[in-house]
Amino acid sequence: MNHANIQSVLNEYKQVGVQNNVTDASPHRLVQMLMEGALERISTAKGHMMHNRFADKSRFISSAISIIDGLRSSLDFDKGGEIAANLEALYDYMNRRLLEANVSNNCDYLDEVHSLMSEIKSGWDAIAGEASKL
Repeated sequence: MNHANIQSVLNEYKQVGVQNNVTDASPHRLVQMLMEGALERISTAKGHMMHNRFADKSRFISSAISIIDGLRSSLDFDKGGEIAANLEALYDYMNRRLLEANVSNNCDYLDEVHSLMSEIKSGWDAIAGEASKL
């Protein structure tokens, strides 16, 4: 992740209202925090959806989409190659599913995106030791 991408992720994180101090976080930790934020917002949106609080549901889905867009914009295609391209396609798919969930009030779509993000985050968490060596 280059400096411009780090700044992009940092700006996205600040835009979605995260109260944590992100200025001291490593690039790897910033991405973890974004993923955590997306998962939290998807879960919160599902709760609002289940309780027919549609304005709140929409707000949290929009926030999750913004975070995923931040993750997508931080991809380094020069270093990431095929993995970055695959992640970009997956992030695009996840955002489309979130939009569908918002329009159709379908919790299954939220569950699907939550599961996908959890899987990506699990892989990202597993490389924490390697990332600290960079």
